Amino acid sequence: MLKLIQLELRKYKIKGYIWGALIAMACIFGLICLIAFDRSEGQAFRDSEMLFFAIDTFSKGTFIVFASVLLSRFIIDEYRTKSITVLFMYLINRKKLMVAKLFIVFSFTFVSIVLCNLIVGSLMLLINHFYEFMNESLTMGLVRRQALAIIMNALAASFIGLIPLFFGMRKYSTATTIITSVLIVIAIFNVSDGFSLSSIVAVPIALSWFGAIIAYASFHNIERKDINP
Repeated sequence: MLKLIQLELRKYKIKGYIWGALIAMACIFGLICLIAFDRSEGQAFRDSEMLFFAIDTFSKGTFIVFASVLLSRFIIDEYRTKSITVLFMYLINRKKLMVAKLFIVFSFTFVSIVLCNLIVGSLMLLINHFYEFMNESLTMGLVRRQALAIIMNALAASFIGLIPLFFGMRKYSTATTIITSVLIVIAIFNVSDGFSLSSIVAVPIALSWFGAIIAYASFHNIERKDINP
């Protein structure tokens, strides 16, 4: 399994996606800075919880879409071009190959969301130390709560990021995969009057289970399934 993961990482030049993720993090940091120092509508972040909520929302939304790009590249394109049939002709366990691909997408999404929260959050707290755009001191209790929340939210978002695979595999469409992820992000993370669907705990939990089921369904019968055009 580890060998398959290494081969997939080399095949798709993962370094390029890492740079893409870093650029996305820089954009999120810039956007959070603009919001923090925009005084046209008063103080944007009254406390650190509001700051962390904003960072987490942007991180999850960005990397769920990023996950759809990876799914398109690692799985959808191979089915669309039928290049995956060539791989299946070799003595490679189909199930292990698909698990390796999904593991890369899931892990990349999870790590990216966690790092984005940690890096952007730490930078914003450092900036606040000098410019004080919010009036609140950080406590160890708050740090522990936020660390746990980041991990749990990243896990849920990583599973949600697999949902577009279900729709993309209908016609082996890259566009459908990415558009589905954008619609999911808009539906879940759109904030209106301080409320979003993601704030209802049952919603991300249900969607993450749906993503996990889709991931399982994508490989559990693959040994007996023909690859149709």
